[in-house]
Amino acid sequence: MVGSMWKLGIEMTMLGLEAQTVIGLRLAKMALGGPAAAAEAQLMVAEKVAAAGEAAVQAATGGSPRKIVRGYRRKVRANTRRLRKG
Repeated sequence: MVGSMWKLGIEMTMLGLEAQTVIGLRLAKMALGGPAAAAEAQLMVAEKVAAAGEAAVQAATGGSPRKIVRGYRRKVRANTRRLRKG
């Protein structure tokens, strides 16, 4: 039990750090303005709604908190890669 709580804590900490990277990259993109910034803002909101829905389904069907956090981390890392490219 303690080991799984420790692992969940590490996963949540990493999610927080990784999310800060995405926030910084998105802020930089939005600061430039224009159509790309508007598209990024719309994408950000759509992604958040979809991710929350997915997490709710996982929680309702018995998904562990760690599994839910890992799902969020995958999405955050994908955003980091995408935002760093362009």
